[in-house]
This record gives sequence, structure tokens and C-alpha cells, in this order.
Amino acid sequence: MIAKILLPVLAIFLFCQATVTFAGSWTNRISVTVQGHGPDVVLIPGMTCSPAVWDGTVAHLEGHYRLHLVQVNGFAGAPAQANGQGPVLQPTVDAIAAYIEANHLKSPKVIGHSFGGTMGLLLAIQHPKDVGALMIVDAFPFTGLLLRVDDADAARKKAEKMRKKTMDQSQDSYARDQKKFIRILVKSPAGRDLATDWAVDSDKSVVAQATYEDLTTDMRPQLQNLKIPVTILYPWDPKSGYSQVMTDWFYQQSYTTLPNKKFVRIDNSFHFIMFDRPQEFFKQVDKFLASP
Repeated sequence: MIAKILLPVLAIFLFCQATVTFAGSWTNRISVTVQGHGPDVVLIPGMTCSPAVWDGTVAHLEGHYRLHLVQVNGFAGAPAQANGQGPVLQPTVDAIAAYIEANHLKSPKVIGHSFGGTMGLLLAIQHPKDVGALMIVDAFPFTGLLLRVDDADAARKKAEKMRKKTMDQSQDSYARDQKKFIRILVKSPAGRDLATDWAVDSDKSVVAQATYEDLTTDMRPQLQNLKIPVTILYPWDPKSGYSQVMTDWFYQQSYTTLPNKKFVRIDNSFHFIMFDRPQEFFKQVDKFLASP
């Protein structure tokens, strides 16, 4: 009888103990929530996204790993703080590195989606001892390729126009644009609703600056120096307008000089693979985390 009473109480206690929010010098750029127990894994969400983008992943993993969920200030309703002025990408990467080092995480594995993948790659290049292995979920070493240009200088003019448009538009206009944009990124209706809410709730000045920096940062020259294992997970869907062969080529060419890489294509998915193909996503995450 006593056991029946104590077990639920113990379960609640353990769950509460597994969810911790850490504070430190990095908190003007990010906040981090920790859940679960086991080897350390850092999860970085994409542009405008909440760490809740990983909720399904957390439910799948938290019994076996200690998960560090990054919230970028200015995204998904979080106050912009220092991200509201000046550069966003590099200072946020520096903040993640400071968090890893201050909390004595020993080469954790890092998973980043979209802009979070960009941050994860930059983190691994600049702080190789802070990343044991990296999974990039649909991101490129040079996002400017999506603008159909070959280098950062060529991307800068187009990216500047995009930044100015976002900065100058009203909040209502920004919200309308985000709602239209999210439709091409998520197939799952529930996932689309969540991603749309996060985008609309994001500080548009932070989004404008982060997008500009994402499009004009070219990490391809540094890829050859990155020795850790990197898994590149990317989607393909018939509605994309591109063949599987063309899609494979595009990602493979983008990372051609990266020495220790693995490509995994997830079919019938848009950009938010964790929403559109969750079980396949979890399967690939399990393989990544189980590898040496």
C-alpha cells in the first residue's frame, strides 16, 4: 500500500529533478533548459523556433540522455535582450560555447535544425573540443546558395534587401509573410500551426538580422579542418519540384570538402523533418547518438 502511494510521488520528484533551467553569463543571448539523465546532448532549434520543436525528441530520448535545450533570445516570444542590437549569429554561438564550457560538458553531441544547424556547424569549427559529433538537420555551410549566388559578397545585396524589408514592415505585414512562408516548410498541420505561432511571436528585428547573417556566412572554406563526425539529415518531397538525384547532388556538393560526413535523406518531408516524419527522424537520431 505504501509503495503504491510513494511510487507516483517518486515519479513526480524525479521528473521535476530532470527539468532544470541554467543561468549564467550567456543569458543575454540564450537560455538553456535541461531534461533527462545520461550522456549530454545539446539541441539547437532553427530560425524563429522554440525549443518545443524538440518536444517529441525529448520524449523519445530523455530516459537515456541529458538534453540541453537552447532557446535563442528573440525567437518564439523570448525577449530579445542583447540579440535585439547588432550581430546575432556569432554572439549566440559564443554563448552556447560559454554554456558548454561553464557547465563542464565533455564534448557533447550537438543536434541543430536549420539556423540551429548553422550555429552547430560554426560552433564545431570554432570550438572543436566542445562538440563530440554533430547532426545538421537541413542546413548548409553557405545558406546563400538558396539565393542562387556563389559567394557571400554576391549574397550580401540580396540579403540586405530582405533585412530592410523585414525591418521596415509593420507587425501585421510581418505576420502575414511568416504565415505564408511556414506553409512551404511544414507538411504536418499541427507542426505548421506551432511553427507559425513561433514565427509570428518572434522579434522581427532579431529575425531580420539573423536571416541576413545566415545568408552571408560561408563556412565552406573551413569544412576541411573539421574532423568530428557530422551527419547531414535532409528532406525530399515530390512537391519540392526537384528530383531525388538533384536534391542529393545539391547537399553533397555543399559539403564536398567535409572529411567525416554521412548523408541521410528523409523522403516525403519538408524542412521540419521532426514534425513531418517523426518516427524516421527519431530512428536517425538514435543511430547518430549511438555511434562512437
